[in-house]
Amino acid sequence: MERKWWTLLLVSVATFMLLLDVTIVNVALPDIQRSLHAGLSSLQWVVDAYSLMLASFLLTAGSLGDRLGRRRVFTIGFGIFTSASFLCGISNDPTLLNLCRGLQGIGGAGMFATALALIGQEFQGKERATAFGVWGATVGGAVAVGPLIGGVITESFGWEWIFFVNVPIGLAAMFLTERKVRNVFGKEPEPLDVPGLVTFSSALFLLIFGLIRGNPEGWGSTTIVACLVAAAVLLVAFVVIERRSDHPMLDLSLFRNPAFNGVSIVAFSLSAGLFALFLYITIYMQGVLDYSPLEAGARFLPQTILAFVASLLAAPLLNRVAVRILFGVGMGLVGVGLLLMHGVSPTSTWTTLLAGFIVSGVGVGFVNPAIGSSAIAVVPPEKSGMGSGINSTFRQVGISTGVAALGAVFQSQINSKLGELLPRAPHGLGEIVASSGSRGVAALDLPPTLHVKAVHAADVAFVSAFNSILLIGAIVSLVGAGLGLALTRSSAFMQQGQGQEPANSAADHA
Repeated sequence: MERKWWTLLLVSVATFMLLLDVTIVNVALPDIQRSLHAGLSSLQWVVDAYSLMLASFLLTAGSLGDRLGRRRVFTIGFGIFTSASFLCGISNDPTLLNLCRGLQGIGGAGMFATALALIGQEFQGKERATAFGVWGATVGGAVAVGPLIGGVITESFGWEWIFFVNVPIGLAAMFLTERKVRNVFGKEPEPLDVPGLVTFSSALFLLIFGLIRGNPEGWGSTTIVACLVAAAVLLVAFVVIERRSDHPMLDLSLFRNPAFNGVSIVAFSLSAGLFALFLYITIYMQGVLDYSPLEAGARFLPQTILAFVASLLAAPLLNRVAVRILFGVGMGLVGVGLLLMHGVSPTSTWTTLLAGFIVSGVGVGFVNPAIGSSAIAVVPPEKSGMGSGINSTFRQVGISTGVAALGAVFQSQINSKLGELLPRAPHGLGEIVASSGSRGVAALDLPPTLHVKAVHAADVAFVSAFNSILLIGAIVSLVGAGLGLALTRSSAFMQQGQGQEPANSAADHA
């Protein structure tokens, strides 16, 4: 098999593992909650520790890829990810698990930041569009089978094995990567931007910490106010550092390109608007509807299988249809799908979500290959590593901030509703409802009369808060659709042959 196809295969395996790990973890979260006695904050960190560290190190990993060689950074990242997966599996408390998830994220950064650049260095023209179509289908496939595989593994072997399964695959992939993939360097590799890394990662951590702990600590508490103010100050410092640096990890001049902004906004809004909701959809299915992990995973299949199929159908369109059309239509479908899910009641069944799953799944399938194709097309060729890293950063920042911000609204709404329905609710009941639904409340040892009222109040409070965050996710997605459609014009693309519409297309002048 030719080297380029080995490269595509190994990058696709890495992408599949990274995304599979996210979807598998979502289905296993209720079991992790019961096994480790974790609250909502800990469950949010299981998702956010990974995405936060991945987002923090992506830009640095992209620069390292250009400097040390993309294959080398890809392999090192694979090694860290594989080792951290084993440590996650042997963790026996939430804090240790979340620390290991953060280490997984650092390894994932090396893999994600170089993935698109590795494909880009081997494929050109129509073959490149085909390669990105395969990559997009891999994204859809990971999302498609992840919930089901997660359900099977969690029920059959325990949640620990969702991490252990990465170890043999990772070892084999690392061996083949070193033997089959070229170690291409950037033409003019730049030194690492350590001040930028420190300020960016610190700002992002403080922002997420403040959002996650806002409800438990109190939004006016000194700790939360200090975290949010410090996050804002550090973000400003990061911008100042990047503007003055001769070798920034984030070249702010790229934001002068409207197409670059459009691709980045779409990547962020897809993650913040839809993918961040998977945590709460899973808690609803298992904590309110009382499904097992396997039953919950099976009910994600209409959405995830359609995302996979739509990715395959969208791949040939990359050379025929303007990327911005795929962005607008795809993100619009995601937003409409979330609006269709809105309206859940305490007596609803999972089929209330079905129409929204179908529509949003098709939307995801249209968007993912278009993001992959255009992520490095909107930057100069010598900055492909940075372009790949920035795009993945926006994806992960979208997930981490989405999970935290939606969780803040979710927890606040539950507490407020419980206060109305159950004024004498036991202390900490809101946290139990948010992390495990009415199933967690039903397991409490309460007086019989209070038990019935508490379970009913938990159902009402949960679905009320759930509807609120579905609406927020829909708004974020529809805003992303509008901005992606408006900004991502192919006339602003810097690399050719990657999904732009033909030069004389009227789409650019509409």
